[in-house]
Amino acid sequence: MVEIEVVYAAEDRQVLLAVVVPSGTSVRSAVRLSGMAAQFPQLALSECALGIFGKVVADPEVRAVQSGDRIEIYRPLLADPKEVRRLRAAKAALAKQNS
Repeated sequence: MVEIEVVYAAEDRQVLLAVVVPSGTSVRSAVRLSGMAAQFPQLALSECALGIFGKVVADPEVRAVQSGDRIEIYRPLLADPKEVRRLRAAKAALAKQNS
């Protein structure tokens, strides 16, 4: 058995669950076993990006958890950061032209 933590931060609250899963459990399976879906029923756990200690896990269906891992469930981005920067730069250039 392996002791891990699963954490998710919504807009209004954060939940950290301590979970014991069988050795060899995949990251995605550990999230399903954690009970996080009961805390956030609107969350599509099968589609969310997952990470361990701030680093995205490339293949959460394959990578096995290790004792002490903190699995983080990431929310989808509301806007593409590159697009937001591009729009901000365009707005600043337009303001500079008009002044």
